[in-house]
Amino acid sequence: MNRYQKAQKVATYGVLGNLFLLIIKLWAGLAFHSQAMLADGINSLGDVFASSMTFLGNKVASRPQDEDHPFGHGKAEYIFSFLIAIAMLAVAARTLYSSFMSIIEGNTIVFSPFLVVVCAATILVKSCLYVYAKRAASQENNLLILANAQDHRNDVFVTLGTLLGIAGSSLGWNFLDGAVGIAISLWIAYTGVVIFIKAYRVLMDTGLGETTYRRIADIVSAVDGVDHIDSIEAKPVGFQYILFVKVSVDGEMSVNQSHAIAATIRYSLKELGDVSDVMVHINPC
Repeated sequence: MNRYQKAQKVATYGVLGNLFLLIIKLWAGLAFHSQAMLADGINSLGDVFASSMTFLGNKVASRPQDEDHPFGHGKAEYIFSFLIAIAMLAVAARTLYSSFMSIIEGNTIVFSPFLVVVCAATILVKSCLYVYAKRAASQENNLLILANAQDHRNDVFVTLGTLLGIAGSSLGWNFLDGAVGIAISLWIAYTGVVIFIKAYRVLMDTGLGETTYRRIADIVSAVDGVDHIDSIEAKPVGFQYILFVKVSVDGEMSVNQSHAIAATIRYSLKELGDVSDVMVHINPC
């Protein structure tokens, strides 16, 4: 099973698990007037959408290079991530409004042990999804799977907050339910912003970070025959990137010798797992 097939499997489990949680959370929230549970349910709706977009985005990204896409379809992961981020921000805004209104209008919860059961089921399902996705992300070095794993982990903490709101309301602290709903909304918004920034950086071809640049520069400098590095640039193509390396060598060496140096640089850098291809340009020193 390759990295794309593993991502499809993770996304499928995510859709099924989140769909199950969505149904029971929304029913419980409406039945017992819990804004925290409704907020958690809407968060699960966002999770269903996110897992669906992950499935579709990964399917597109797995397509090989073709005449219209010589660098492949890897950026599809980030285009779909961009859509997920916008949807999450919209969900956060709607939930935030509902939670504020719950506090202002003084809504009360009809407490039921079933609310606690729903929270416990959510924590169990999400913990299992997190462990599975985290293991898959480590095995495949797949950033999209890792993002799904982190989303499942975050939901465990969000549901713990929902449980706190329900417990507080059962003691007569009805404002706590709306307050937890606000906290969940802010958490959803924060997650959306993080995804938005990551997608934006790739789609806008943001350059290499200092640590990555230094790692690449050390490899290039160690190649015998390289006098100095002129420039190192990168073009993100999904979870990997194409490197454009310019180096200077002895101007008196033969073309064959300079090409051998370029080949050594290329193959050395392609050993890095996050490098798709390397273009090397040789300048005379």
